[in-house]
Formats: sequence, C-alpha cells, structure tokens
Amino acid sequence: MIEAQTNLTNMFLTFMLICSVFNTFNVAIAAPIECRARNEYLAGTECCPECPPGWYLVKDCTHGIITKCSTCPNGTFQAGHTKERQCSACKKCDAGLGRKVKKSCTSKSDAECEVLDGFFCSDSNGGGCRTAQRHRLSCSPGQYIGQRGTADKDTECLHCTDGTFSDGTVSSCQPHTTCDSVGGVQIQPGTNSTDSTCIHYDAMVLIPLGCISLVLISQIVLTALVYRRRKKDTRIKDI
Repeated sequence: MIEAQTNLTNMFLTFMLICSVFNTFNVAIAAPIECRARNEYLAGTECCPECPPGWYLVKDCTHGIITKCSTCPNGTFQAGHTKERQCSACKKCDAGLGRKVKKSCTSKSDAECEVLDGFFCSDSNGGGCRTAQRHRLSCSPGQYIGQRGTADKDTECLHCTDGTFSDGTVSSCQPHTTCDSVGGVQIQPGTNSTDSTCIHYDAMVLIPLGCISLVLISQIVLTALVYRRRKKDTRIKDI
C-alpha cells in the first residue's frame, strides 16, 4: 500500500516536471524577438544592422553574414540609417517654378531650394522652398504699394484714404487736386483711383469763343460757296 502511494507520488511529480518544461519551451518559442541595439532591425530571427546614411539595403544579414548595403545612385539620397531597399529621389529646384538651388543634393541629404528674384515662397519650411509665386508688380487702382515683395512675402497693397488716389503702381497715394488752387473749377470729383477733373478759367472763356469763331468761319465759308455757285449758274444761263 505504501509502495503504491509512493509510485503515484513519483508519477505525479514526473508529470508536473514534464508540464513545466513544456510550458517553458512554448513560452520561449512564442516570445517575440526584439532587437535592442541601436540602428538594428529584425529579419526573420536575426537582428541585422541597418544601412548607414547615404546607403540602401540590398540583402538582409544571415547568421555569420553582415547586412549588404549599396551607395545611393546619383540623384537620390538617404538621410538616416535605413532598411529601405531604395533611396529617395532628390528634390528638383526648377527655374520654371521660380526656384533655384540653395544647397545641392548629396547621397545623405536632399537638395534645398530658394526663390529667384521677383518671386516669393508660399510654403517655406526647414527643407527650403517647395512652391514659389511671382510678386505682384502693381496693386489694384485705389491701392498703393505699401512694401515691395520679399523672398517670403508678396507685394503688400494698402488702400488709399479719403481725399487721395492711386492707379496702383505708386508707393503712396496722392491728394486730389483742389481746382481753386490751380485757377479752375471742378467738373468731376476725384475717386480713390482718379484725380479731380478741373477746367481752368481761361479755358472757360476760350472754349466758347473758339466755338463761336468756328461757327462764324463755317458760315462765311458756306456763304462764299453758295455765292460762287449762284454766280456760276448765272453765267451758264447767259450763254
């Protein structure tokens, strides 16, 4: 009886030991592998070194064989350590888009662009200008140029105040002409885009006189033509 109990106890302990080993083995298999070293990545069950800046991945490492990398071809770059299998294309600083090269592209860094003269950058960031627009050469009538455009700002247009005007091409609005001060009479008030329209006193006299003179001269010429025609008709009858 005692022997039977001992055998059962031994069998139970053996069974528990086997279960414990089996569970430990399963946990070891199920536990994910983590690459703890800096600039490493997991390829299957291997922790492979990433490719350095200026290079791209050609083949993952295997046991005893290091990661195979290759340098970025011309026109491409890779700024940091990577496991990517190709490099990124360098930015184009097209003159047709109002941009020029500020910093050339290298295998380790992208190109940086800046604007051409007469353009400004509408989306400036740490990597340079991506989109450039041409400065406005003038403002709308009724406005004046408050500030010429810069590399990161368009031309600033401001509205004329009451009593002044501008056609949009000048850097300050001009006051409306006071017709009395120039010896005339205002026939049309100024607007924010046009000056006052004045007629001088001399013109007020000369214009009517000119019109009267023109009428008199026309009448004299007409009378002379009629007289000449009648005289010609009389000669024809006498014949």
